[in-house]
Amino acid sequence: MRLLAALLALLLGAVGARADIKWKVVKTLPHDTHAFTEGLFIADGLLYESTGQVGESDIRVMRLADAKLLKRQTIRADLFGEGIAPVGDKIVSLTWRTGEGFVWRRKDLKQIGTFSYTGEGWGLTSDGTSLIMSDGTPQLRFLDPQTRKEQHRITVTWGGQPVRYVNELEYVGGAIYANIWYSPLIARIDPRTGAISDWINLAPLVAENLGRDTDAVLNGIAWDEKAKLLYVTGKNWPKLYALRLGD
Repeated sequence: MRLLAALLALLLGAVGARADIKWKVVKTLPHDTHAFTEGLFIADGLLYESTGQVGESDIRVMRLADAKLLKRQTIRADLFGEGIAPVGDKIVSLTWRTGEGFVWRRKDLKQIGTFSYTGEGWGLTSDGTSLIMSDGTPQLRFLDPQTRKEQHRITVTWGGQPVRYVNELEYVGGAIYANIWYSPLIARIDPRTGAISDWINLAPLVAENLGRDTDAVLNGIAWDEKAKLLYVTGKNWPKLYALRLGD
């Protein structure tokens, strides 16, 4: 953990005030403080969230207008749930260290398939052609959305140096947005090269929600294409924020 803290301190020092993407909060919604957020996405006017922790992991469907819980599906009790992404009328989900993935029917959250992968599962998103998966390393894997077989990888870099701890992902307007674990930063990544072009620094929101729980880190990014808003939250945070990006 000390090594992680040192690496993140270096990253924050390198980024600092150079985080170019401006933001402002335009809406605040309640968030379940027992939800250890691992994945987040918006589809068809609904907000989908996956949570972690062994024995507590689940997938939730909420009303976007007020975050009211509509449906919930628990994940097998011996697994630690991770990222989720939509594929048509289905949801694909990852688990942390067990190499087990699941396919769920979106309308009722019924499990309809499984798959496996090597290494750890962290974040997941879709660019409409491929699933994009993080595993805690600087690499992002691109997977066939139907077979979940790996197509290729890119290495995430900042100033030519690999960036570790890439976590929750969201595809926004031709770029990959990514939480960096234990940091207040969201990276904007070129999906062709892996190079980070810009950052969002959400330190004020982290300070507002972290409290004494050091695991209550920023994690969870969902793009509302219709409203052009970026929704963000964190593990066990009491709030979910809708952000307007830009000046």
